[in-house]
Amino acid sequence: MRKILLLGLICFSLVAGAQQRYELNKDWFCSNIKEVKVTGMELSNVAYPLSNWLPATVPGTVLTTLLNNQKVPDPFYGMNNLKIPDVYHTGNDYYTYWFVKDFNEKATGNEQVYLEFRGINYKAEFYLNGKKVNPQTHVGMHIRAKYNITRLLSATGKNRLAVIVYPPDFPGDPNGGQGGDGTIAKNLTTQYTAGWDWIQPIRDRNTGIWDKVTIEKTRGINIQNPHVVTLVPGKRLPDAQQKPAVIKVSVEVENPTGKPVSGILQYQIAGKTVSKTISVAANKNTEVAFADLALENPKLWWPSGYGKQDLYPMNIKFISAEQVLDQENLNVGIRQIDNIWNEHTQSMGTYVNGQKIFIKGGNWIISDAMLRFTDARYDAEIRYHKDMNLNLIRIWGGAILERPEFYNACDKYGLLVFQDFWFSGDCNGRWVDPMKKEDQWTRRNYPDNHPLVLTAIEDQVKMVRNHASLAFWCGGNEITPPDDILNPIKNDILPRLDGTRKFFDFSNSDEMSFNALGGNGDGPYGIQDPKHFWSVKTFPYNSEVGSVGVGDYESLERFMPKENMVAPQFGSKLDSVWDYHKYIGYDQYINPYGKAKDAKDFAMKAQLVNYDQYRALMEGFSNKMWDWYTGSIIWKTQNPWTALRGQMYDYYLDPNACLYGLRKGSEPLHIMMNPLDSMVTVVNNGLTDLTNLMVQAKVYDMDGKDYFYSQAFNSIGPSSVRRYFPLTDFLKKLDKKEGVFVSLKLLNIKQQVISDNIYWLAGKDGEYSGLKNIKRAPLKVTTAKLKSNQVSVTLNNPSGNPVAFFNRVALIDSGTGKRILPAFYDDNYVSVLPGESKTITIEYPSGGSNLSIEYYGWNVERQKIAIQ
Repeated sequence: MRKILLLGLICFSLVAGAQQRYELNKDWFCSNIKEVKVTGMELSNVAYPLSNWLPATVPGTVLTTLLNNQKVPDPFYGMNNLKIPDVYHTGNDYYTYWFVKDFNEKATGNEQVYLEFRGINYKAEFYLNGKKVNPQTHVGMHIRAKYNITRLLSATGKNRLAVIVYPPDFPGDPNGGQGGDGTIAKNLTTQYTAGWDWIQPIRDRNTGIWDKVTIEKTRGINIQNPHVVTLVPGKRLPDAQQKPAVIKVSVEVENPTGKPVSGILQYQIAGKTVSKTISVAANKNTEVAFADLALENPKLWWPSGYGKQDLYPMNIKFISAEQVLDQENLNVGIRQIDNIWNEHTQSMGTYVNGQKIFIKGGNWIISDAMLRFTDARYDAEIRYHKDMNLNLIRIWGGAILERPEFYNACDKYGLLVFQDFWFSGDCNGRWVDPMKKEDQWTRRNYPDNHPLVLTAIEDQVKMVRNHASLAFWCGGNEITPPDDILNPIKNDILPRLDGTRKFFDFSNSDEMSFNALGGNGDGPYGIQDPKHFWSVKTFPYNSEVGSVGVGDYESLERFMPKENMVAPQFGSKLDSVWDYHKYIGYDQYINPYGKAKDAKDFAMKAQLVNYDQYRALMEGFSNKMWDWYTGSIIWKTQNPWTALRGQMYDYYLDPNACLYGLRKGSEPLHIMMNPLDSMVTVVNNGLTDLTNLMVQAKVYDMDGKDYFYSQAFNSIGPSSVRRYFPLTDFLKKLDKKEGVFVSLKLLNIKQQVISDNIYWLAGKDGEYSGLKNIKRAPLKVTTAKLKSNQVSVTLNNPSGNPVAFFNRVALIDSGTGKRILPAFYDDNYVSVLPGESKTITIEYPSGGSNLSIEYYGWNVERQKIAIQ
């Protein structure tokens, strides 16, 4: 026992003496450049007074700081954004700010202290204790800045950091075009900030210290940019005994001191240790590769819907004279991603651990248009994507290369990531555009500084390359970068720094999805007839398809003034707030349910359209899995602003019916009906045969009477689609002019429902007259507390009732009546058949109290019930 304790003490002392890293994220102050009359040298002296300076939000943008100090109104509400001066009109000085932070730190012995900025937009100068830190101006939003500040630290340990941040050199005219007049793309920055068709201009163009600022302390050696590659040969199955996987690790080791340092460089994973004795020369940075490790029976990482997301902690450290001089920790997902061209579909096929994966993806812009990123928000948003039964997120090229915290969440939830670099067809010259200031030939070479772009790409690749979720790189959105950027990415940077991931030249390139149809290679956008997704063959790996997404009434209330809460009417002038927040017309799809009487009625009917639209989209693509398609990626799943289009949940993280329609249509095992011929069909995205499946079909009229059609045992193979029987003649015989409900169920041998689906069909005239006149269906609703942050809600529809149609359940604060956000529902907008019940499980942030359940439906009165 004494030996064990002694070993534990030795290990503790090694760790205790290792690297320290912490964030400088509190107690910053800022002031506009026009109000500061001294230099950075003077300002960074701890004795210089900061009276009347504003508390600053760091990480954050200037606009965020102004909002938090109540200097501007909330730009996400109503028309407030119009009240905030735009940098294009004010000039850059208006949003040029000094930021100051006092902190305690000093170095003794061989200690080395580093200051790192993970993101600044757009230019910056750094001063510490009266001295300039950066010899050259920091330029570019998409690049880290790291400096050894050991010699600049105060002997007393009291330090002051002063940073001046300038907006992009070319903020661009926000003239209503995609990226405004396009000149925002002359900078290496976010293009969306000059405005797009889903967002209004961000007035400061995201100027500020927008990402984390950290202090790192080591003992003489600095471990940097570890690179981990996992090789999983062969075709694997989840939860099986696995053949070995190979782990390849390399790392950069820097010695910033004036003497050589010798020691042991090692890493540990899964109880294994791999070591190498090395010597690093004075003032040198060297890359060290370890011997390959063959890991027996590894736990593999799988995309969501295919298996678990096992992650292994890895610790890398440098030990010299029984001291840990530095160490790095990361999580490793063991998986292999391959790409094999599908000759039948003429598109790229994705394989993970040897298994082909049908891509069900969503396009992602950015978490928050004002860059107010948090781990919790990232986690919630990625969880919503998992809850939609998606397995991929594409990061659109007009925003950022996403943060490590985003990738952490994708690693956790199993979302593959398709990462664009910073180019778009709109700003970078693909099309003629009268809104753009410069011609296509000029725009084709944006940004102006190509060497800066290449430096940034190298830096950002190193930042995220170890994440299991990162699956693909892409040169840009709908256009390649200029050749002198594209070719080094393809032929040097990615082979040298990664070498394991497929690189697509641009998001809808023929190497990803061969365009035999003409046009742009993606779309369509906007609302489609649900039959369209089943009948019209589109691009075989569609990078962008879809559009609608108005939230429900509660969502609209969060950002829309009461006087603007009016239902949009076809042919009438659109309300200014609806127009400003980028509304797309629903009218031809709303009106068959009855012309909207008011905004609340409109929002409810919009949810019916939302659900039907996205269920049909994914069902249609899945129906032609491996025949027409190898995947599709929805445009788009979320908004970083309070827009009224392209979102499965709103900016406030409140899901709308798009999410649940998509969740239904994307089920890994899913029963569905083809609207063209009423063929009952099952999709199996799983990797094994399924037998003894009971396929069941019924129809219900508007009074709740059921008409049994058929049920039969059958089977389905892995990663396949199977057609069972049509309902066409049966539905014709019913001849229900007012419309009917079609209920489909898939049961296992234990008679458990493993997939179900309810369609509501219009009458012969295309009108939902039956739904307009359906009787009320009073429900019996009970709740149960499952865990401290989990509750179940059971909706019981007594026999003799009609179908209780399209019920929304919401977790609310009993006192305020407001929804708890985010909250995660395993289903919602559910319909309950007569004599049956539905149970919904809700998970919410821990610590909630005094909670109730609110529910309502198409023919179910709004009610509140206390959680028992």
